[in-house]
Order: sequence, then C-alpha cells, then structure tokens
Amino acid sequence: MLSLALSSCTKLEDSSYNEILSSQFNPTENDIASIVGSTYGNWRSILLEWNGYWRAQEVGADEIVIPARPNGWVDGGIYRRMHEHTWTNDDDEVYQTWDRTYAGIANCNRVIYQIESGLLAMNDEVKQQTLSELKVLRASYYYILCDLYGNVPIVTRFDVPDGNLPEQSTRTEVYNFIVKEITDNLPYLSVERNSKTYGRFNQWAGRTLLAKMYQNAVVYTGTAQWDKCKAQCDTIINSGAGYDLESNQKNVFITENQNSKEIILGIAIDDQYTKNWNTFDIHMQSLQPSMQAKYKLKMTPWGGMCAIPQFINTFDAEDSRLTKNFIMGQQFSADGDSLKCTMGSLTGKPLNLINELPGVDLSEEIHGYRFEKFEIALGSSNILNNDYPLFRYADVLMMKAECLLRTGHADDAATLVTQIRQRAFSSNPAKATVTGADLLKGSTYNYGLRNHITSTYEGGSDIQYGRFLDELAWEFNQEGRRRQDMIRFGVYSSKSWLSHSPNGDYRKIFPIPRGRLETNTNLHQNTGY
Repeated sequence: MLSLALSSCTKLEDSSYNEILSSQFNPTENDIASIVGSTYGNWRSILLEWNGYWRAQEVGADEIVIPARPNGWVDGGIYRRMHEHTWTNDDDEVYQTWDRTYAGIANCNRVIYQIESGLLAMNDEVKQQTLSELKVLRASYYYILCDLYGNVPIVTRFDVPDGNLPEQSTRTEVYNFIVKEITDNLPYLSVERNSKTYGRFNQWAGRTLLAKMYQNAVVYTGTAQWDKCKAQCDTIINSGAGYDLESNQKNVFITENQNSKEIILGIAIDDQYTKNWNTFDIHMQSLQPSMQAKYKLKMTPWGGMCAIPQFINTFDAEDSRLTKNFIMGQQFSADGDSLKCTMGSLTGKPLNLINELPGVDLSEEIHGYRFEKFEIALGSSNILNNDYPLFRYADVLMMKAECLLRTGHADDAATLVTQIRQRAFSSNPAKATVTGADLLKGSTYNYGLRNHITSTYEGGSDIQYGRFLDELAWEFNQEGRRRQDMIRFGVYSSKSWLSHSPNGDYRKIFPIPRGRLETNTNLHQNTGY
C-alpha cells in the first residue's frame, strides 16, 4: 500500500498525493520493520513456489525425483528433463528462479531508493542500519543468481531510465559484488538475536551468507577461499549470540519452530498470512492422495515427489534422520485404519511405501519413500505453517568442518561431524563417532543407472572426500541445497543415478531464459546452451 501511495499521481488540492504522504509520513520503528519486511517475502516465492529454487537444487540431484505417476506428474516432461539434465532455456524452472529473484532485487532497490531519496524519513543511524540490511538482503538474492546462472546483470538502481538494458557481468564479477556488499555492510547490522531480528539479516545471518560465498568460491571464481570461510564460521561460533544445535534435529523443523536456537535465518511462513497457493507445499507434492487421512489434511495431496532409492540405501538403519524424516512402510489413517492405493494397477492394494522405483518415467503409488522432515501438523492446509530455516547452526559447523578437511585437518573436521551425528544416534552413541580417516574415504552412494531399462555400477569410492559429501546429504536432505553440494564435490555432472546419465559439465549452471535474451540484447547465453 505504501509503495502504491508513494508512486501515485492523484491530484489533491493542487498538490500531488505522493508529496503530501512523503511530507507527512514519519515512520516509527514498527513502520520501518514492516517496510523492510516486505522485501523479504520474495525469498518465499523464489525458494518454495512451483518450479522455484528448491526444485532447481533438488529435482536435478541424486536425492529427490518427481517420477511419472498413475495420476500424472509428466507435465510436458519437465521433471524428467530436470532429472536427466536435458532442460532447455524454455523450461519453466529456468524462468521462475530468474524472474522471481530479479523481482526481489527490484523490491530491495525500490525501498533503498525511497530511503535515499528522502521519501521515507529516518534519522542517520536508523537510515544506515536499514540501508545496510537491505543491501545484504539484495546480496542474498544475487547469491541465488550467481549460484544458478553465473553470468547475470547487476542492477542496483530503481530509478533507471526507460528502455534501460543492463549489462551482463561475469560470474566472478557477481561474486565480487556480493562479497563486497556483505563486508561493507556487516558492521551496521544488528548483533542482537531476538524477536525483532528473527527472520531478518542480523550480523550473524550476514556472516553465514558470506561464509557460503567463500565455501563455494572455488566453483564461482576458480579460487578456493577455505580460510576465509572458516574465519566467518569461527566468528559465528564464538559470537555468544546463543546459536546452538538442537538436541533433536526434528525441533528445527516442527510447526512452531520460530524459537529454535539452531535457526540463524528463518523464512517466516503462516498460512493465515502467506496465501500464495504454492507458498510451502512440499507435503502436497510428496504424499500419496489417501494419506490425506493420515494427517487429516484439508485438501487431498497430489503424490508425486519421492526419494531416490540409491540415496536411501546410503543411510545407517539406526540413523534417526532416516527414520524420522522419511515416510515408509504401510500407511495408516489418523484413526488407525490401513490406507490403500487409489489408482493405477495397484488400486485397492495396501499402501505400503517401499524403497524401490522403476524409473523417472514409470512408477506406482507405493514406489519411493515420501518426505516428512518438516512436520506435517494434523489438519494442515496446502500451506505448512513451519518457518523455513534458510541458514542454521548445523550448516555453520559443517562449513567449518569442510574447510578443515580440505586444508589438511581431517581429525578436527571429524570432531565437528561427530558432534552433529550424536543426536542422530541417541540409541547407539558409538555409531555417531567418525574419524578423520573416515572423512577421507569415498562416498557410500552406489552410483550408476538403476531403473527398469538398465543397470550400471559406478560406485562412489573415487569421489574425493565422498564420505563428507554423504554426511552433508544425511544432515541436509530436503533442504533445497543438494545440487550446490554435488557441484562443489565434482559429482553433479560426472555420475549416474536412477535414470540420469552425465550430460555435460556446462549443466552445472542453468541457461539464461530465452525470453530474457530476446528482451535484453546485452545478454549472452551461457556456454553450452
């Protein structure tokens, strides 16, 4: 409403309406929080709405697949193309993250312009803090573009002339811009961790974003920055801000998770206020339709997405991150009645979810474990009420561990990994312990084609630090990051799984959408597309 009012040109007593508003509007602390809060909403649509960043990170990787189901899930072949790495610059998943992320950048640029131009009056201290927060938030949107597309335009102005066509920057230039924006503005971010800074970039969330940039610097620029990543992690760990591991990982993902001491930056979601249809519907995409009765859902779920069996087979059977985060076996209603299949060749048979999957092109309702890392509260709608933990403390510990491992300190890395594993093996603590020698081993993932047409066997023992890559998968599955980790460990474009075969190193970044190339002649397509 404020945005519309400030841009209005309606006449009122020979004075423009926006002039009257800007001269009379003296924002309070609550007003400023609301104005800034409006710029965070884009993270929800970028990450979680249909064919967004979450799917781009997960559906083309080795943990999650959307196979053809008896009730559809073909949608012109887009999910198969994602799995097989044959997407084109016309595919919806290529467009959505690009458009939604630039919408977030434009939103930040708009409010920055309103503050800098004096339309939103603030004292100097509040102005500096607010601008710095907005610039770090904008940098987080550029982090998405750098990660997914690489070579993109950097736009920092809202008041651009008509017909302006922004110039394209290289991935290294985008990386350098993001790092500078964060480091320049960190000193002005709040160091507080409380209800006022929850869901916003305080200094510790900013440092986590900076650590992620340094962690992936070897991919983004060709130059590793492990020492810089570790330094940021150490600063967060030693901050005294109160971040810590939850004793039970599930507490990070419960419905009322806003008080979790592990969440550094959470994306606020509440189905009373976040009304876009696909705001947070992973459960709807994964649960088989008759499982509506299991959770007394207000709507019937669609039942497509599931775990890739080869990934499930990497887990220790006693790992609670398997038993608590995935749905398997015979399914029952909330009242205890056995659920049955409702379509396909198994109609009327018991709904017994098994760790088998014929392929991306073929499945029945029983095939593949489903997802419940995020608690599905009884009576949920199509939108879960859980806040989404974008950055969490376990990630900081694991980033530090990776830095230690890659710089020759495997035993110190193992101490941190063991710390995180301990809550996953409470019934058998001995299994939580790993050694530096363990982390130097290859992956336990049995890579290779594994479908109803053909089977091949590549294994994972040849992957450098593959065991650490496994640890990342066990801890962070279903969190919208697997593609990024696989690329950093050299696996994303070199290994086969389920129905996927390697299809070129250039697939490590997405193409620029065709329509955006056609409307901006300063853009050039990424190599290979």
